[in-house]
Amino acid sequence: MANKVVVAYSGGLDTSAVIPWLKEHYNCRVYAVVGDVGQGADELKGVEKKAINSGAEACEVVDLKREFAEDYCFPMLISGAVYEGRYLLGTSIARPILARAQVEYARKLGADALCHGCTGKGNDQVRFESTYAALAPDLEVIAPWRVWDMRGREDLLNYLKKHNVPTTASLTKIYSRDRNLWHISHEGAALEDPWNTVPDDIWMLTAHPWQAPDKAEDVTIAFERGRPTALNGRAMAGDELVARLNQIAGRHGVGRVDIVENRLVGMKSRGCYETPGGTVLMEALRGLEQLALDRETLHWRESQALKFAEIIYNGQWFTPLREAMWAGFERVARSLNGTIVVRLYKGTATTVRRRSPDSLFSEAFATFSKDEVYNQKDAGGFIRLYSLPSRIAALGRLAAQGTGGRAKANGRPAVVVKAGGKRAARGAR
Repeated sequence: MANKVVVAYSGGLDTSAVIPWLKEHYNCRVYAVVGDVGQGADELKGVEKKAINSGAEACEVVDLKREFAEDYCFPMLISGAVYEGRYLLGTSIARPILARAQVEYARKLGADALCHGCTGKGNDQVRFESTYAALAPDLEVIAPWRVWDMRGREDLLNYLKKHNVPTTASLTKIYSRDRNLWHISHEGAALEDPWNTVPDDIWMLTAHPWQAPDKAEDVTIAFERGRPTALNGRAMAGDELVARLNQIAGRHGVGRVDIVENRLVGMKSRGCYETPGGTVLMEALRGLEQLALDRETLHWRESQALKFAEIIYNGQWFTPLREAMWAGFERVARSLNGTIVVRLYKGTATTVRRRSPDSLFSEAFATFSKDEVYNQKDAGGFIRLYSLPSRIAALGRLAAQGTGGRAKANGRPAVVVKAGGKRAARGAR
């Protein structure tokens, strides 16, 4: 039986109920830890007092914003990871750093158990507990939503009232939201019916595109080794840059997504996400890749991005596979240096200017005007070799169709191999 339990605390209804429930059923001391990943001053205001009023012995708030941006969001950005073609993984990428901070606090206190308020239907339970398994397999894991008899918001409110725990929550809450520096998510209520259009009042970080400024705005982003380092000529730390870009892109309505996604636990769920700054950074870095990466390297990066997105979504950040894949992406990013201009207008973000000291673009070779460096006659031999497998296959089909022993290869009559014969098509040698 656990004696000292550390709870991943948010200040919301679920974790407010978790603390007294743990004390009642485990007769233990409970400690709360809050990871500040940019959810905002309003959400964090008075959170320590709220945890203690719920029954916690203490509550520690850990500032993770810079580390979250630079060591989690930016590697994800470099990889190009996007889940199911739309979701920029804002909630998913925050879970490993939050769970790691919880483990570190538990170690500092000498706790013997970890607890989270994730439901048994969602992905977050997997993300938190996979991190626990990787970093603290010796600690007991308590997941109240999988064992208590409360089933909904009304049950939780009644439980808090019974135990004299103050809360600002009520039955009138419409949406379930999760916010951090990278994004905000919205689930529940009208969104649970995929036929319903998204209510206009759901959005919090982005203006309606039809109400956004009529004049486009250009933002200039500098990158070093794939990491954004300056915005509009001003050097900034990662968390500051993302926060500022959220404001700029948000007023232009950039970064909205309405998606029905496949959860790891098997069901489909509908969510709306706002990722204004992240959307602009994704667009900008892809524009830089076009200049600085050769074809095979770019295609490799693109092919691996889907798997990396699944690793993040599925809570496998602290795994050998994620570390190995990141080593590859980090090597690719060495040449991602330069400056990109992205134009924001009515919900869109479009790369319009590109410059890089590592650019592989050569006007001398690519021009449609007269040039002295490219011999167009060379293309003929290249095409012949490139298409050789198709040529050989076609000759075989002609032979099988019985063409009278004659076919053309290389533009000349050629002898076609017949069944059991020894002669080869001269033009295919």
